[in-house]
Amino acid sequence: MESSRFGLLVFTIAILASSALSDLVLSKVDRRIYLTSHIVRISSTLKVENAGPETLSEVLLPFPELQVKNMAYLMATPHEGKGKVKNSVVALPVEAANPKDMPPALSFYSADVQLVVHQESAYYLSPYAVKVQSLSVKLPDSRIESYTKLENTKIHGSEINYDPYENLPAFSYSPIVVHFESNQPFAVAQELVKEVEISHWGNVKVTEHYKLIHGGAQSKGEFSRLDFQARPNVRELLIEPRYPMFGGWRTAFTIGYGLPFQDFLYESEGKRFLNITFSSPMVELVIDTLIVKVYYKFNKLSMLREPLMLISGFFFIFVACIVYMHADISISKSSASYLAKQQWEEVQAAIQLVQNIISWCLTTHDKLEASLRDLSRMGDVQSCKAARKAADDLLKELSKELKPLLAFLQSSPSAAQILPKVEELVAKERELQEKVMVKHSTVVDGYEKKSGARDIENRVALQQQKLIALRQEVDDLLEFIDEI
Repeated sequence: MESSRFGLLVFTIAILASSALSDLVLSKVDRRIYLTSHIVRISSTLKVENAGPETLSEVLLPFPELQVKNMAYLMATPHEGKGKVKNSVVALPVEAANPKDMPPALSFYSADVQLVVHQESAYYLSPYAVKVQSLSVKLPDSRIESYTKLENTKIHGSEINYDPYENLPAFSYSPIVVHFESNQPFAVAQELVKEVEISHWGNVKVTEHYKLIHGGAQSKGEFSRLDFQARPNVRELLIEPRYPMFGGWRTAFTIGYGLPFQDFLYESEGKRFLNITFSSPMVELVIDTLIVKVYYKFNKLSMLREPLMLISGFFFIFVACIVYMHADISISKSSASYLAKQQWEEVQAAIQLVQNIISWCLTTHDKLEASLRDLSRMGDVQSCKAARKAADDLLKELSKELKPLLAFLQSSPSAAQILPKVEELVAKERELQEKVMVKHSTVVDGYEKKSGARDIENRVALQQQKLIALRQEVDDLLEFIDEI
């Protein structure tokens, strides 16, 4: 079937171009086929020579039916030959892009690689005779499953060269097949709806609605993210979806952006023109269906919108300033919030005084302990008794200062939550004070009775343990109240 289509195409070209076939000759043809992505790009440079006496203005460029059906882009640019030659020579670079010219494998497992097949002719299809021609096929990498081997076929890494071939007649054809690995994403927009809205506020708003599909080989079996992440040398089509897209998988999304008004809209001869691309900004994207909608609405009354917005804005700022200057937003001293704040500040001050008194008491306890150490070192009982009497007098004075502070805290509603801890702190300190005095009297009595040091230590050992525990409790309560 394919050969009959090719024969019909050749026959049609031969009938239409019979007048030009005998005189034109392709002196040199260089072709490069790029298969590095899912879009096949073919670049051909033809040196065309007119061997006849008549002047010709046309050069026929035939293409196989498969390429014609999938062709998305074609460009040909003539360049006059240089130098002294007998016949007229023109160089004709031709570039073509076929977005769907590589059929992938039907399906593959997510842990496998994707293989694709490209079919081509090693000879340039032309209604003219070709003197010298070459073909280079560029692949994504050097991993090639198979390829057609002809005379003068060479492979260098990821590039296959078929050249040179000389003195080929018109319509020469030699099919080749390249089977290779390509893990590039086959991004296909089944439908792209592009909405362009022209605004008189200084920008052009563009909204693009995509229905995207990965046109590569479909994945078989269940998807395993662990296997997917462990695959080497794999690139996936990723536009921040929740999952990587394998062949046949679909997604839909919308992107929007603004463009500066002055760069895309201009006026000429009283008419306004919009100069904007209708394609997609995404690289390597094939679009099956493209729908472009341009919105332009203009009402003369809308020209007053911006001045009115500015006037309204300044008016509201002016009113707000007047209200602010005349409004009394200060807190009244008779308000409940102010009174509550003032009471809490008074409670904080009273608690701070209680903490200072308790800290002074603890310092006095430490001085009594120091007098016992001096007694054991120097044996001066009278000095130790004097230190105890001074400490006792001081502790009594501090106890008197605590009474009004506790009475205030007990009468203040603001201190209801912290009062139990303060009362516990005072009680623990008094218990600690009593035990310190008992220990001090026991040690002094022992020295007066000439008891041994070890005997005295044994008599106060239990008291010392209780003193350490009580001191720790007092310190913990002080820290707790300080944090509050």
